[in-house]
Amino acid sequence: MSTAPLNPLAQAANDALQKDCPVVLGLLAERGKRFFFPAKGILAQGAEAKQKATFANATVGIATENGAPMHLGVVSKYFTGLTPGEIYDYAPSYGKPDVRAAWAKKQRAETPSLGNHPVSNPVVTNALTHGLGLVGDLFLDPGDAVLSADLLWENYNLCWETRLEARFDYFPFFDEKLTGFNLPGFKAGLKRHRGTKLLVALNFPNNPSGYTPTRAEASAIVAALTEEAVAGTRLVVCVDDAYYGMFYQADCQTESVFGALALASENLLAIKVDGGTKEAFIWGLRVGFLTFGVKNGTPAAYKALEDKTAGLIRAYVSNISNPGQSVVLKALNDPEFRGQQAEKVATLQKRAAVTSAECRKAAYADCWDVYPFNSGYFMCLRLKGVDADAVRVRLLADHGVGTIALGKTDLRVAFSCLTEAQIPGVFNATAAAVRAVRGA
Repeated sequence: MSTAPLNPLAQAANDALQKDCPVVLGLLAERGKRFFFPAKGILAQGAEAKQKATFANATVGIATENGAPMHLGVVSKYFTGLTPGEIYDYAPSYGKPDVRAAWAKKQRAETPSLGNHPVSNPVVTNALTHGLGLVGDLFLDPGDAVLSADLLWENYNLCWETRLEARFDYFPFFDEKLTGFNLPGFKAGLKRHRGTKLLVALNFPNNPSGYTPTRAEASAIVAALTEEAVAGTRLVVCVDDAYYGMFYQADCQTESVFGALALASENLLAIKVDGGTKEAFIWGLRVGFLTFGVKNGTPAAYKALEDKTAGLIRAYVSNISNPGQSVVLKALNDPEFRGQQAEKVATLQKRAAVTSAECRKAAYADCWDVYPFNSGYFMCLRLKGVDADAVRVRLLADHGVGTIALGKTDLRVAFSCLTEAQIPGVFNATAAAVRAVRGA
């Protein structure tokens, strides 16, 4: 632990949290407590000059020409519909104010359970991985516990376990009969950490399984977390909504659990990690968001968390892609956005339906069980009597089909990148590979 004195700005942010949300201050990692946004440094002086320097502004660390950022024709010819300022200029470390406001409006409209309850302004991140990394930097010290389903995206481990030395505790995501979310296992996992600080990872639609809890399951998850917070467990709940909106069955919980959790308890800080990456089908543009919510959260407390997050961004990458943010903002404000988005989700829904019919054929019953899936990009098979990686290798070598092996028994299939015509062949080849490995 560092013995260096805190920067006065870090101390001011901590004091704001201590006054309004003392539990949240206690949830911060030592790194999180030390971080601040340099509001009186170069960036603040530059912002002041931008407003007041009427003759000349010699503060900006870019080159200008004809009143706009200097740029090359060989670059600008690839951009259409964006001004030089929307492409080449630096964005603020918090993100562009207009894109933050637009995303906040979108979140509020999609989360009616929030009502008028205040949450933080979203901070722009370099998509979901960066958002998870920031959550860890703010709230995880070495040895801190993370409760996660056993079916999880490997970047959780890389961000929080490998890099930050947190300690993972897993619960089985599905019940033994593979009928739905394993609520008893989740509750048991929470109980193992009762009375301590705990980070809980929730990812719906889930990667790799492609499952979103039903409305009844989602309500039970919120109730279990609220009960645990009331019992004295200090919770950070990371709600990973990467695949939000891609729901294919009527009983899916279509509202993020972030809304209900943000109102749950002063002992529970909810953090929503989301973004345009999947929702707007802009994977390579790398634009995500981080939003905080807690019962009785105040503007001062949220500002402290936003400042700490922006300080981390400033320290690591300075700011997030300006043209990426500009494109997201224009898309959100385009009247055709929702309709085009719905068309793409409908295409994925059709692929999911074909996948469901094919993978559950009786002819394959000897080869695998199917984990429930109703949303997102993926589905998983639990293979019978064979090693998943051996099947993956055989499937690739003999049939030219790529899949992902997870652990000893699970095989992930991304139906999101398959045509409907390809899907039957994928499962026929997978069954052949399973039988070939079993007979080898």
